Amino acid sequence: MNDVTIEFWHWWVLALILGVVEMFLPGAAFIWLGLAAGAVGLGLLLIPDLPVPVQFGAFALLAIAAVVATRFIPKPRLDETDQPNLNRRAAQYVGQTLVLESAIVNGRGRAFVGDTLWSVAGQDLPAGAQVRVVSADGAMLRVEPA
Repeated sequence: MNDVTIEFWHWWVLALILGVVEMFLPGAAFIWLGLAAGAVGLGLLLIPDLPVPVQFGAFALLAIAAVVATRFIPKPRLDETDQPNLNRRAAQYVGQTLVLESAIVNGRGRAFVGDTLWSVAGQDLPAGAQVRVVSADGAMLRVEPA
């Protein structure tokens, strides 16, 4: 019977293949299997007479350990940010004082925010009055007299 011989570079090729698979199937944990294969290849480079069953056993243990270890890596919380209103443009204006461009009549008016004209809602006020933004409802700014 032929003895199977596995060289260290075989493990590194397997690690490379698993890394490529991870690029096409991200999040599938192939990268951890690739790291385990690379580690076995490194071990085989350092200890060339390592029997094949020991190599596969080491690969299995390292792969399982690597995948289990990923459960303990802290994951970033998506709701924590230093700019919570980044993609909610209207909410960024809450608390700002604006000058009405057109009077608020029947609860609706318009005001400039920077160089953009926004619709505002609030109690009836004349054009030129100062108002404070108290909330945002879509593209409508809710205001009150400043």
